[in-house]
Amino acid sequence: MNKDFLNYQAQTSLQPLGMEVAKAKGSYLYNKEGKAYLDFVAGVSACGLGHCHPTIVKAIKNQLDLYMHVMVYGEYALAPAIEFSKLIAENTAIPTAKTYMVNSGTEAIEGALKLARRYTGRSEIIAAKNAYHGNTMGSLSLMSYEERKTPFLPLIPEIKHILFNNTDNLTSITENTAAVILETIQGGAGFILPQNNYLQKVKARCEEVGALLILDEIQPGFGRTGKLFSYLDFNVIPDILVIGKGMASGLPAGAFIAPAKIMDSLSNNPKMGHITTFGGNPVIAAAAKATLEELLNTNLMAESLQKETLFRNLLKHPYITEIRGKGLMLAVLVQSAEIANKLVLKAQEKGLILFWLLFEPKAVRITPPLTITEQEIEEGCNVILTCLNEIQNESVN
Repeated sequence: MNKDFLNYQAQTSLQPLGMEVAKAKGSYLYNKEGKAYLDFVAGVSACGLGHCHPTIVKAIKNQLDLYMHVMVYGEYALAPAIEFSKLIAENTAIPTAKTYMVNSGTEAIEGALKLARRYTGRSEIIAAKNAYHGNTMGSLSLMSYEERKTPFLPLIPEIKHILFNNTDNLTSITENTAAVILETIQGGAGFILPQNNYLQKVKARCEEVGALLILDEIQPGFGRTGKLFSYLDFNVIPDILVIGKGMASGLPAGAFIAPAKIMDSLSNNPKMGHITTFGGNPVIAAAAKATLEELLNTNLMAESLQKETLFRNLLKHPYITEIRGKGLMLAVLVQSAEIANKLVLKAQEKGLILFWLLFEPKAVRITPPLTITEQEIEEGCNVILTCLNEIQNESVN
């Protein structure tokens, strides 16, 4: 492993994977020795169109020739940000949608929380147990995992938790609640889908007491589950939508979206209720617009469901207990955390990139680019099965 990486760059774990990436193209990463790695993770769901998609690269280069950063967000009218905001508004089903572009998903969560409190005049926020919305102080406050929160206390007060998919808990949402924030599909908990019209029931309860529903689409958004956003499959429209990850094909981006009457409350009392220098950066906005256009003008979103079926048909093994998720947001559950850990590490040795989930130790993430081919899916699944066979043989011997 590169010593300068360890000596000068902060790591987020004691044993980072440490691959030295020389280039990336399509569904593959390449190390300094030229070895190819099939990518079943896509930058943790961020590179939905694969690596260095030519349409996105062209849009970035075209904008670079015009201008990059010129003024803090919301002061100048910059065509890439305006065009992206208009196009996304036309495809969210949120009436009079306005978009506030920021630098990451977690900043978008922060902005959404501020917006909900500002608009409602209330302070209580309700989140789901085992949710993950990011790691800045507001986002971390939403987490129920005390082991991760305790070293950073005190966090934001007046946060309560309910169980995802449990309708009995909905009475916790009251006239004191500013907003309920949920991942449309719980990510870190193991790619758990809402059941029995759960999201509709949450929205109805929110409307009953005057609270807002914030849906976090940072991970399932941008076509990964078959539609542009997964809430469109569950017949519910959020009051505030949070997006990120796949938004700009691997460039740092996020946004929160709300009807004009809600969003406009950030512009007064006080003015500049949320401020960002680089949010809506024209180069990143150009990439986001090109990404959105590519998704809307191709069959990639619908094909993600066909590719899900292929994964489910191929990944059959005694050690695999379940495959959760939808489209190309899949979690392979194996019999133990030890098997999951060995699978990720063995797969990388054999040229396949897999990764873990945050709260479910028996799960392995499969979130490849939407552009992945059937042949590449078959190639990667064969590696997974080979690794599992080796793990099984090792346990016998």
